[in-house]
Amino acid sequence: MASLRLLLLPFSWLFGIILRIRHFLYDSGLKKSEVSELPSIVVGNVVLGGTGKTPHVELALRILMDHGPLATLSRGYGRDGEGFHEVNREDHARIAGDEPLMLKRKFSGVRVFVGADRVASMEAIRKVAPEVKAVILDDAFQHRKLKASLNIVLTTWQKPWFKDHLLPAGNLRDLPSRARSADAVVVTKCPQLPSKADQNRWRVRLNLRPEQPLFFSGLTYADPRSLQDSTMKVPVGPNTSAFLVTGIADPSQLLQHVRTLFGTVEHMVFSDHHVFSATDETRIASRFATFVGPEIPGQKPGTLITTEKDAARLGPALLDGPMEDIPIAVISVKAEILNEPHLFSALLRSHVATHKANR
Repeated sequence: MASLRLLLLPFSWLFGIILRIRHFLYDSGLKKSEVSELPSIVVGNVVLGGTGKTPHVELALRILMDHGPLATLSRGYGRDGEGFHEVNREDHARIAGDEPLMLKRKFSGVRVFVGADRVASMEAIRKVAPEVKAVILDDAFQHRKLKASLNIVLTTWQKPWFKDHLLPAGNLRDLPSRARSADAVVVTKCPQLPSKADQNRWRVRLNLRPEQPLFFSGLTYADPRSLQDSTMKVPVGPNTSAFLVTGIADPSQLLQHVRTLFGTVEHMVFSDHHVFSATDETRIASRFATFVGPEIPGQKPGTLITTEKDAARLGPALLDGPMEDIPIAVISVKAEILNEPHLFSALLRSHVATHKANR
């Protein structure tokens, strides 16, 4: 793996040159960035997935829920087409994308939109949803055509950008130095809050500006929730088993959590935003049957565990087809700021409250 990375480094250097030229064109004004009339809060990163953007979008929604009608905007990865579309609860993931559909089902009062062209989509939101006070954009930091009014950039505790390389030798899709232009940086998926000294060391390693806020966040998991019967308590403990199915960028932390709940765990991995086919559904049902095996006295029935995002993509397959008789539960996840959460909330709330569009 290390030798392959060395072979790919020249291509990463070339990619870096291209990125620097692109950013120079925008920074110098030779290429134009459009400013939306609406408050636009970007939750983004400089790496390919896995930083926990969606839980932090949800966190922003919860913080701003009392500040007027809200909307979200994302590309909608995995959907058919790139045009502008407002997501409905009854949509299929192929139309809406898995994460936007999940958000709509969790936050029914939020207007959820998808559109590859962020500038055109922001203008469309302004026209079709004039009541909206702020738009939270999932993954738009690299889209320089839109100049967001507030940028929050994420990096992970496990693999921060200073331990990574540009594509294709690594997973960075943008220059780490770009994060210096963000309004705040969040180190995500922290196992605990680092000490003040460690926080200062993180600030130095991330090469942040002195005035740039640095936050640390962790993930908390809800109890498993049955999809077939919301009133049923999903059995957990040493005599239980879980067949975990994921199609997310980094399932390691979820897998670790599931292993604390169930005595026996098997994990079936799909790629991020994987589109589940009928063949996949049959494979999942077959693997689950083999995993559970015959009933054993004293052993409680096994449960198929998945994420809310994966459940949105599996859709009708959970209720009809080879998986319909499998007990299925989802585990939802929340992001929480570990250091000075009130300052993080104040940053978002004051931005929306003082924005010229809401005065």
